[in-house]
Amino acid sequence: MTARTLRAFTFGLLATTAIATPAFAQTTTDTTQPTAPEAAPAPTAPAATPASQPSDSDEIIVTAQKREENLQDVPISVQAIGTRRLDQLNISNFEDYTKQLPSVSFQTAAPGYTVVYMRGVATGGDGNHTGSLPSVGSYLDEQPVTTIGGTLDVHIYDIARIESLAGPQGTLYGASSEAGTIRIITNKPELGVTDGRVDAELNTVANGGVGGSLEGMINLPVSDNIAFRGVAFWQRDAGYIDNVRGTRDYCGDVVTDPDTGDTIGCVRNGFHADNAAFVKKNFNTNTTYGGRAALKIDLNENWTVTPTIMHQNSKTRGVWYYDERLGDLETQRFRKEPGRDKFTQYALTVEGKVGNFDITYAGAYMHRPNHGTNDYTDYADAYDAYYESYGGIANYQYYFDNNGDPIDPRQYITGGNNFKKMSQELRVSSPADKPFRVIAGAFYQRQSNDILQEYHVDNLADSLSVNGRPGLIWLTKQKRIDRDYAIFGEASFDVTPQITLTGGGRWYKFDNTVFGFAGFGRDPLFIQDANGDPIDPSIVPNAVYSTKTGVAQCYTTSGDTLRESQINGTDTTLILDGVLSGTPCINVATFANGKLKPKQSKDSGWTYRFNGNWKPREGLLFYATWSKGFRPGGINRQPGLAPYDPDFLINYELGWKTTLGPLRWNGAIYHQEWKKFQFSFLGENSLTVVQNGRDARINGIETDINYVHGGLTLNAAAAYTDAKTKQNICAIAADTAPNCDGVPDDEITAPKGSRLPVTPKFKVTGTARYT
Repeated sequence: MTARTLRAFTFGLLATTAIATPAFAQTTTDTTQPTAPEAAPAPTAPAATPASQPSDSDEIIVTAQKREENLQDVPISVQAIGTRRLDQLNISNFEDYTKQLPSVSFQTAAPGYTVVYMRGVATGGDGNHTGSLPSVGSYLDEQPVTTIGGTLDVHIYDIARIESLAGPQGTLYGASSEAGTIRIITNKPELGVTDGRVDAELNTVANGGVGGSLEGMINLPVSDNIAFRGVAFWQRDAGYIDNVRGTRDYCGDVVTDPDTGDTIGCVRNGFHADNAAFVKKNFNTNTTYGGRAALKIDLNENWTVTPTIMHQNSKTRGVWYYDERLGDLETQRFRKEPGRDKFTQYALTVEGKVGNFDITYAGAYMHRPNHGTNDYTDYADAYDAYYESYGGIANYQYYFDNNGDPIDPRQYITGGNNFKKMSQELRVSSPADKPFRVIAGAFYQRQSNDILQEYHVDNLADSLSVNGRPGLIWLTKQKRIDRDYAIFGEASFDVTPQITLTGGGRWYKFDNTVFGFAGFGRDPLFIQDANGDPIDPSIVPNAVYSTKTGVAQCYTTSGDTLRESQINGTDTTLILDGVLSGTPCINVATFANGKLKPKQSKDSGWTYRFNGNWKPREGLLFYATWSKGFRPGGINRQPGLAPYDPDFLINYELGWKTTLGPLRWNGAIYHQEWKKFQFSFLGENSLTVVQNGRDARINGIETDINYVHGGLTLNAAAAYTDAKTKQNICAIAADTAPNCDGVPDDEITAPKGSRLPVTPKFKVTGTARYT
């Protein structure tokens, strides 16, 4: 795909203590992949570098180990993309920068709905709002921004660097940094400096529309000890998917066997659908806008306070996938599908000294509400074809209005998440220039998510709908809360000037709960006898005749579910105390002493990291690491299913870091054991089920090279990942069938030795630039 990009203007403001030289405009032509047209590079060729922006040839300072260190002195696998390179590559979002990171892969359905993986630690089933927590942690400065259901796609502008820490980071970063951590470090306010820039861009996408961006930054002194830095941005990603004209004809009249009278097919003279009103070229667009503001307040020579606020709002239209049966970049959708994903984070970092010890406090509160509408016509298409021998959906299931007349069986989904996150960390560091160094601290985090999914069928009869919610065939409304506690520490000792040993541990505790409702409705007149048969066969429980899900699983005052109460002859009075607003009853809970409380998964334990590094001379470092990371357990939203346990990743790694004049070459070889990894599959009524019990092993090598000489800059990175299962995988509890024992071969989802999904076996990226 070709993208023509015009950097309209970039200018510097006069500084009080320095002058930022303007960067001049340049027009470029580049080639990118159609899956990410917004990532079309638009490099700017600066005539000079502002004083606050280091050149590519300078040493890169990172804080991967929660100290400021030269990248080449950090004995772990870290890739860093600095300010200059972010600008040169015109990186503005998650998908842009992950292309430069060899060990990172991801799955994305749309902007804001991306799940990230590192070093092949992936099953392809993560991202569900009540499923597993991410295996890769995300940080914005010192504060964690890891979220469930999609990585936070922070707009990249005025960013100091992006750090990618591969391998378990369970000691310093804890839960959800099982496979690695990605950190976005913003540029901080500078005292006594007036500086700024504005960047504008206009672009077109091959086979697509027109997009662009407008971004700006300003740094201002407020007083001798206070500085302000503000960022604002607006970006429109052009569409490239066409919603083309299409129709659907669903089963109407049945075809019967003339001899037996049994239904054997259908005539497609039933409901007719036409998407003419929604046909549009380049209909998948994304508009993102927001800003960031920060203060730097020097209380005295030892203490600094940095409050920050960031807000970002993204509005999407359409979908980011196409139907290859229709043609390249073409699809057929029968409804408008708007979406909105926004977040606001309030963060506070306090840094200071007590004696010669460094003290850091990092706290944050983040609110991320999102919502959207999704067309579910494909679901009706598939099931109408699947049930064609029974006369299609119209005759196999029950889609009628209150008058008993047939209705359009197609569904659409509305809903979203209301995610909130509060985190606090306090840590102490001993002097970095001493032969014995210690970092220790405590961490607390609370995440809550109000989950809503409403599956609509227009004009569906009240008796066939979710109780009290006419027109809803399915409802998920739940509250999920994840709490994490930790105490951590690492100590390093220089055995000799060339040899350093490091050991660390982290005690963790998690306490996760889910409470609410998920499922179909149930007609109050539908009653089952002791054999489970309906007392009145003319009454159906809901549109799909499900007798075991939804309201049927809601708890009664007897402690049984409603269905069990009818069959067992116990009290059928539903427990309505504490019911979430908008739900008919509660079926995701635990019954105790006549009351309902949230389903719970909790545990505690230890992770560790041991590291030894040898630095025979300046510019040459070798290291070995043995580390362990973990991911907390959680709750299955399917009522009646047991919680799932945490999983663990054991990492054995050898690495090197070399600096030979203008050439920098780093790399690592690793072997990882993924123990009892959380595995997702679709269970009854297509509900995600998570269980433990399978193991995998992952072998790999990753390397990156940087060369800077004169005006020439070369960057290359590569990774080889061999990730395979160690046992058979099937949709049966591992404790009852450890290796899918007794399961027919055709029901084994993934046989032993299957490659883990998502991560490519080889990944290579390279850039060359001459100024």
